[in-house]
Amino acid sequence: MGGVWLSVASDDPVEEAAELADWLRHEPELRGRVAFAEAAPEPGELGAITDTLVVAVGSGGALTVLAAALRTYLSQPRKADIRIEARVDDRSVTVTAEHVADVEALLHETLRHLDGPR
Repeated sequence: MGGVWLSVASDDPVEEAAELADWLRHEPELRGRVAFAEAAPEPGELGAITDTLVVAVGSGGALTVLAAALRTYLSQPRKADIRIEARVDDRSVTVTAEHVADVEALLHETLRHLDGPR
């Protein structure tokens, strides 16, 4: 597995993606592995702002760390709803703060299988 794409859906997805990126970059095992996905600018724009992150998980424990970090991130008190979609190629799983108790196990199991046979 190379990279997991994380898309954020909230009232302000760009700001939420920036907060999530900052959160993930504080995890020692994820430092240097979190980047914003490059989006093509719209006509007339100098650059595009994105609400999508790419996390390089490779092999080893990075996937477990990512799943745990997302669980903790989603469990923080919020004034608005947030949804995070994790994608690998054409497979995805969406988690919300409402499912926080199950997030770590759900993400870990799903992402582990996302890279499996098709």
